[in-house]
Amino acid sequence: MITNYTENNYLVLIGKIISDKTFSHEIYGESFYLFNLEVPRLSGNEDVIPITISERLIANFDLGIGKKIVVEGQFRSYNSYENERNRLVLTVFAKDVMEYNEENQEESKERVSNEVTLNGYICKKPIYRQTPFGREIADLLLAVNRAYNKSDYIPCIAWGRNARFCENMEIGTEVKIVGRVQSRMYEKKFEDGTVEQRVAYEVSIGSLEVIDKKENEQENSEAEAI
Repeated sequence: MITNYTENNYLVLIGKIISDKTFSHEIYGESFYLFNLEVPRLSGNEDVIPITISERLIANFDLGIGKKIVVEGQFRSYNSYENERNRLVLTVFAKDVMEYNEENQEESKERVSNEVTLNGYICKKPIYRQTPFGREIADLLLAVNRAYNKSDYIPCIAWGRNARFCENMEIGTEVKIVGRVQSRMYEKKFEDGTVEQRVAYEVSIGSLEVIDKKENEQENSEAEAI
C-alpha cells in the first residue's frame, strides 16, 4: 500500500527567524541546518520552534534574523543519546520555505500561522489528569508512519472534552489530529539534586477523529461492488 506522507504528516508555520542557522548533520553528502522560528499565538505569546532545513532549500534564500517566512513540512522526532540515556528530540523538517511578503500575504492570510495535521496510532496509554484549577488534560504519544519503515513519535496534549475522550483509548487506535505545535519551558530534576531548564515541544490538539478501519473497509467494498 502506498502512503501519502504529505497527508499523513503535514505542517505549515508562519513566523519570524530569531537565530542564525547552525550546522545540524549530513546525510549522503547533503547538509542540513537548524534555526529557531518564533510563531505568535492568538494569546499574544509566542512559540519558539526549531526548524531543520536542507542546504538545497536555502542555496538562494537569505535566512536573516528578523525575516518573516512561511515554512511547510513535517513534525518529526529522533532519538538523541546523551548522559547514557535516550532522549526524544522534536523538530520541524522543512519541505518548502518562502518569504512572507506583500506578494504572498493575501494567500497566507487564508492559512493559520501554526497548524499541523497528523494521522497515526496511539502507542502509549493516554494519561488523563486535572489541574488544581479543574482543567482537564490528557497526554498522548502518537506514532506517525514515515517512508522507509520509519516512524515519528509525537507527544500530543488534549484538553476538555477531547481529554475525556482520550482517557480510555486503547494502544493501537488510529486517529487523525489537527492542532498546533507549541513550546513550553520545564525543569528537569536529576538524582544529584541539580535542576536544568529545558524546552518541550508537543502538539496541542484542536480536533481529534478516530479512524474506523472496519467502516472504511466496508465503504471501499461497497464502492467496488458498485
